[in-house]
Amino acid sequence: MSTLKLGRLKVVRRQLLQRYEHQPFVSCLAGLYGCQWRRYQRARAQPGECCCSRLECSSFGLLLTTFFLTLVFLYFWSEAQNDYSDFDWFNFGTLGFWFPWAVVLLVVAAALFTYIALLLVLAVCLLSEGQRLYLHWSHKIGILVTLTFSISATAVLSDLWSKEWKTLLLSFQVGQFPYCTGMRSFSKLLGLISVHTAVRQVAILGSFLAVVFALFLVPLGMYSPCIKEEGTLGPAPILIGHRGAPMTFTRPKFLPHSYDGVPFLMHDGTLRRTTNVREVFPNRTDTPAAMFTWAELEALSAGAWFLRRDPFGTASALDPEERAWVENQTVPTLKDFLDLAAQHRRLVIFDLRRPPQGHPYRDTWITRTLEVIHNESSISSGQVLWLPADQRELVQELDPELQQTSGGQASVEELQEEHIVRLNLHYSSMSQEQISKYASVNISTNLYVISQPWLFSLAWCAGAQSVTTNALHLLKSLHKPIFLMTPHEYSVMWILTDIVSAILIAAVFIFHWWRERGLPFWSGGRQAHENGLYSKFRTGKNSVRKCASSTTFGPSPASVCEGRGMACRQRQPSPPSLRSRQSEASPARAPEKGA
Repeated sequence: MSTLKLGRLKVVRRQLLQRYEHQPFVSCLAGLYGCQWRRYQRARAQPGECCCSRLECSSFGLLLTTFFLTLVFLYFWSEAQNDYSDFDWFNFGTLGFWFPWAVVLLVVAAALFTYIALLLVLAVCLLSEGQRLYLHWSHKIGILVTLTFSISATAVLSDLWSKEWKTLLLSFQVGQFPYCTGMRSFSKLLGLISVHTAVRQVAILGSFLAVVFALFLVPLGMYSPCIKEEGTLGPAPILIGHRGAPMTFTRPKFLPHSYDGVPFLMHDGTLRRTTNVREVFPNRTDTPAAMFTWAELEALSAGAWFLRRDPFGTASALDPEERAWVENQTVPTLKDFLDLAAQHRRLVIFDLRRPPQGHPYRDTWITRTLEVIHNESSISSGQVLWLPADQRELVQELDPELQQTSGGQASVEELQEEHIVRLNLHYSSMSQEQISKYASVNISTNLYVISQPWLFSLAWCAGAQSVTTNALHLLKSLHKPIFLMTPHEYSVMWILTDIVSAILIAAVFIFHWWRERGLPFWSGGRQAHENGLYSKFRTGKNSVRKCASSTTFGPSPASVCEGRGMACRQRQPSPPSLRSRQSEASPARAPEKGA
């Protein structure tokens, strides 16, 4: 076939496609998904046929996998907001400067998930239109990059903060409504995918209905302590200020001893991060803080680093007088801390760090701390929650008024033998059953560190007596738990959600069945459907078979080529009388411009 004849066939083909199958919506979908902006670049899938080639099936499967993994990571990291400060402090200690890395990671995860979700929506819409899928190579690279990011980030965070997975499980106890609503919305998307073939394949339709039915039964397996009868909710937990944010309690992180026996407050094991030790003692930057004398510690500034590094971006809001006060801060002693708590009638709880080898007070650190409480400070022993487990029997014997506090769970009998009156547990071990069991024998439970309203709500509903927090200003304004409801309200909510979801899913199936069965159009006295004569034109020279010896329609049989790799079908010409009647009935049309 000559080049001129081939060009004429292309012109005719494009004119036919533009005239009979001009679909701007499908063109937009295919253009965004596979960069197929022109109609002759696309092909429809007949009912019962595969929606794409093996390569494109693999690409679509990879897209689904990436969608689910990215969704899991995004949900995992968004629910870990309670511990963002720990993540940022970890990076601050490693890199030496403050930056909100946790928020950056969340934004990146959200952007990648949005990108993958849009690709999936485009694919679903194309399938609902009966189009064969073709994913552009740039999107395939984007999917691989997103998949690599999701897997790597999940693996690293799981290794460093494995407890965050328990946080994710806890989130289901207060977030089951939005979670399952989202899953049911996704089931509607599955309906768009499967309806094109499920009407002919019972197995696919059955699988889809099984998934939907399972989602409808999810509420039966959901548990939340915030589903309570009216009048059964206990008082709000007492708030403990973590790292010096006092309200009712105050809790510094660690309490080491100086080389000459002065207990002081210091979070880190060294002075490198929170003091100017590099300037004053440049050769002792990594020396343990407990190996400095108190005179040496007093010579250090504990506030200049805050103004210089500005970890929270708040230093610029301080006036000159406040900046001077912060810059002159020194390392606080245990005595100063206890006197402040006694002045404001607050309870205190702290962790003791045993001095290192070679320290003069390595074996007498417990008794030295008790001396400060009894003889050097003005606090009452009943205001101190004694957390260290070392030499607990000796401490109980020397001062029975101290409130013995345990950092781990044990049987009620073991706790009572050690005179434990309070438990200090990580919030991931939250259990309404355990908290109630301990409360029945007058052992209260404190959960740390809780800064998110939904976690505080869960602790409130579970019956925790107190929580340690970094967000006193946020939690003290919460007047009732989030998602608190009665069992009756819970049942009504789920029944209405099931009914609405079932109606929407049925509407999706009916709509697509109507489209597949009820959208024919008439052309030239005979019926032609969307998947008719011009639905499978493809680009390239190989798309046009040598089915005719010329581009004119003569008395010889005309051939219709249906695409690359497909055989031509021979169609007998209409009788001369019929052709003459058709030509008389149809006025001549001039060629369209720009074809």
